[in-house]
Amino acid sequence: MKLAEALQERADLNRRIQQLQQRLSNNAVVQEGESPAEDPQELLAELDGCVQNLEALITRINLTNCRTLVDGDSLTALLARRDALKLKLSAYRDLSYNASQLARRATHTEIKVLSAVSVPQVQKEADALARELRLLDNSIQAANWTTELI
Repeated sequence: MKLAEALQERADLNRRIQQLQQRLSNNAVVQEGESPAEDPQELLAELDGCVQNLEALITRINLTNCRTLVDGDSLTALLARRDALKLKLSAYRDLSYNASQLARRATHTEIKVLSAVSVPQVQKEADALARELRLLDNSIQAANWTTELI
């Protein structure tokens, strides 16, 4: 199985677990004399199996990410870099947006609001970060589809 397929399976298991949690919640209590629509014990057994499968799959994914190198860096390091870039890009975009929100003055006696940063420069940095993030994500995705799961 390729790493990308394992990642898809992990997402499917997470969705399945969420659905089972909702179904358990829906069948947790019933009116006296009534039966639940689904047997909570069967749902719990299915949930336990899904959680065990998820744990094993996550372990294999993490081991694969640690041992797979892309241009000299592990996939784990690249994933951390991607997460950091996303955070930084979000901050730069927020700064650019907020610095662009200059209030219009109706009269000369109102307080004048100025940007504390160069909006074009911040936007240029955000664009560079977005490009770096896009290229990094492409490398990660390519590795995911060519790497066999451990």
